[in-house]
This record gives sequence, C-alpha cells and structure tokens, in this order.
Amino acid sequence: MKQFELGIYSLGERIPDANGNSRTAQSRIEEIIQMAKMADEAGLDIFGVGEHHRLDFVTSSYAMLLAAIARETKNIKLTSTLSVISTADPVRVYEDFATLDLLSNGRTEIILGRGAFLESFSLFGASLNDYNELFEEKLNLFLKLQEQEVVSWQGNFRSPLRSAQIAPRPVQKKLPLWIGVGGTPASAVRAGRLGLNMALGLLGGRPESVKPLTDLYWEAAREAGHDVSELRVSVTGHSYIAKTGEQAITEFLPHYNQYFHYFSKDRGYPHYHTSAEQLTPQRAPGQILAVGSAEELAEKILYQHELFGHSRFMGQFDMGGQPLARVEKAIDLLANKVAPIVRGALSK
Repeated sequence: MKQFELGIYSLGERIPDANGNSRTAQSRIEEIIQMAKMADEAGLDIFGVGEHHRLDFVTSSYAMLLAAIARETKNIKLTSTLSVISTADPVRVYEDFATLDLLSNGRTEIILGRGAFLESFSLFGASLNDYNELFEEKLNLFLKLQEQEVVSWQGNFRSPLRSAQIAPRPVQKKLPLWIGVGGTPASAVRAGRLGLNMALGLLGGRPESVKPLTDLYWEAAREAGHDVSELRVSVTGHSYIAKTGEQAITEFLPHYNQYFHYFSKDRGYPHYHTSAEQLTPQRAPGQILAVGSAEELAEKILYQHELFGHSRFMGQFDMGGQPLARVEKAIDLLANKVAPIVRGALSK
C-alpha cells in the first residue's frame, strides 16, 4: 500500500479584506512561494497552484510560479491544482510541465480538468458550446504527448501535428497525471476508464454523497482492465487547522465568509454569511469541510478513506486572506500531528 500523502495548495486569490484592501500581486506571489518552502521544510508531500485568469488572482502563469518554487524547494512534489486543459494548448502545457520536471529533478505532477471558473474560454477564444468536446480532445492529445516524442495528430480544435517533435522530455518517464473531478459521474468514469488518477474537489456536505462517485471510478478502472493498486484518488478542499477545534473555527470563519461573500457577489448570488454556530458541526468526521484540530482532521481523513479508498489529502489553507503566520502553524500541524495519526492508523 502506498503511503498516505498530505499537502496543501493555493489558488492565489487576492480578494479585498473586510476593509476593502487587497495585497499586491507581487506580495501575494511571494507569499505562495513562502508557503511552498514552509511545506517542504515541514516534510509535506505535495504543493499545488491553481490556474486562474482574473485580476483578483495571481496564478495565470501558474507553471512559471511552480518553476520558481521548484528552485526554492528540495523534496516536495509540485502540481497544478488544476490546469484548465480545455482552453490551453496541450503541447504548450506538456512542454511547460516537462521543463518543470527537469527544474525540480522529477518532482512534477499535473492535474488536468475543466475548472470552476470560465474566464479562460473567452480569453483564449474557446466556445462554451464545445465544453465537453474540447476537454475530451485535448485530454486525449495530452495523453498521446506523454507516450511519444514525435507526434502526428489531427483534431477539431487545434492545428494538426505532423511528425512534431515534443521537447523537452521530463526526468520521469511519464508525468504523474490526475483528472480533476467535481461532482460529475461521467468525469469519474472517464478517469477510471483511462486508468488515470482522480483528484476530487470537495467543498462541503457529507462524504457519503460522494462515495457513489468514487465507486464509479474504481469500477470503471477495473472493468477497463487497469491495475487499481497503481491508481490513486486524492481529496482536495478548503481547510484549516489550529491547536483546538474552537480556535480553528474562530480563525477560519472570517476568511471563509469573506471568500464566499466576494465570489457570491461577483456571480450575482445572494449575500453569503455563515455563523460559528453553523460552522462548528462541520468539525465532525462525517462532514467534508476540513477544519478543526489536528485530531479532528485526522479522524475526518480516516473516515473518508474508509469510503473513498483515497491516498492523498490536500488542503487550501490560505483562502480569504488567511495570514501567512497562521498558515505556517497549520502546515506544521498537518505535517507533524495529522500525518503521523493518519499513517499510523492506516499501517495497522
């Protein structure tokens, strides 16, 4: 059995705080690099950066940011969380991440998906009418690039490739590839059928509602003849850890509310506000939101492991402007408190 992995990721948002102040893009980028260094030094397994193309994010060139992180870290794996392959050129994405693998000496992974934000469609001239077809075609092309150094290919949404040399090649024979899945059963089935790892983005609710999705994934992989012992599922989502569960709620809540209020307003949804009384029950093992003490988070991960069979957890600790000093403490708790409990329980 593969060792259970734990890590963190950032989407790089720089939304205004309660006083209307936003950090500069430069300071936010530096903060993300510092987070990655902290995670590496603490001994976490994986650090991710998500792709966004808006003024209130700093991660449009996420591969370049990961490259900077690669030169500031030694051991931690680096991944996208996630790459919006539907509106990108798979050749360019492959070249970027193969280069990242060379820069990091083989520490690169990639999560491909559609993303929860749609700004890249108009920005790069893609039509939402082709939403499914774009993803299918570009994913299949990326898989072909993984297999062949010289590629001939033709599709509907990109110019043909005729004996194209795809360079450089990474340190690893293949870049570890994950498919980002929200709540769509067809996406879980596709990932399983193709024999690709599945990265679940879970924001709330009860894990029992997600179990049918992971069941479909494992079933599709088995039916396609893949060795499921070689496949992995990860859980990613909003997260925060403090010394006690009460402290975690107190420190997390204002930033959680600020984050959702900002994006609810941006999308024309009603004002978003959660009270401490409403959020406190989310600390229970049978709830997805990964907020609480180290012991509570470990219990939550173990409970989900029984349902999903997953072997990786990644938390978004910096959402809503959480101060870096608090993020550092949460990283320490994840590495030195949560990880030993989870791994000890799973090794029995």
